[in-house]
Amino acid sequence: MATTPLLQVSDLHAGYGRAEVLSGLNFELARGQVVTVIGPNGAGKSTTLNALVGLLPARGRIVFDGQDLADTTLEERVMLGLALVPEKRELFGTMPVEDNLVLGGFRPMKLGVRDWKSGLERVYELFPRLKERRAQLAGTLSGGERQMLAVGRALMAQPKLLMLDEPSLGLAPLVVREIFAIIERLREQGVSILLVEQNARAALQVADYGYVLETGEISMQGPARQLAEDPRVIETYLGAGRKSA
Repeated sequence: MATTPLLQVSDLHAGYGRAEVLSGLNFELARGQVVTVIGPNGAGKSTTLNALVGLLPARGRIVFDGQDLADTTLEERVMLGLALVPEKRELFGTMPVEDNLVLGGFRPMKLGVRDWKSGLERVYELFPRLKERRAQLAGTLSGGERQMLAVGRALMAQPKLLMLDEPSLGLAPLVVREIFAIIERLREQGVSILLVEQNARAALQVADYGYVLETGEISMQGPARQLAEDPRVIETYLGAGRKSA
């Protein structure tokens, strides 16, 4: 018997003011799965994440871990286990790395998880560079280190679903490979991840399932490996005539 998905989204509409960006999105994500949403600039990828976490008003149905999120606030959704790593990372630049991480532990602390601070060691194991720089101000980190800190801070919340908005944006190729290696490791640890990414090749290599979002609607979907071999995806997102490894 199939288990209930961790996240089910039905007929989702969202936008900015009168401009509708999402036009009836339907998708789901199973527990322990990495699902990626790829698509061009302006397709509505970031809007999708912002609507899910409650940063944007939305119409439609969002069911997370069996609970309908209608009429729930951003804070309530975070406490239910949604964690968003935004495109701009939104770190506290004048605070040390470790203080940023500790602030990320607000959810388990409020839920009364006794050893929530042990999450620091898990983050430091994933990102040894953050441990080396734990006393350094977040604002002085490199772009790649800032991305690592943003992901680490989200993991401190012990989320049921980690949502990543363009984690490779603006990073050097070597750092991008490092970030995606971390995503793969989290997947192996059973972390549920919703990954929004313009780097379709890297995203499809690390994901279990993928959706292609174009002008606010899902145009294609399927197992990530299958999408990576689809001629339409190859031509539009992976480079004409080139297949992902």
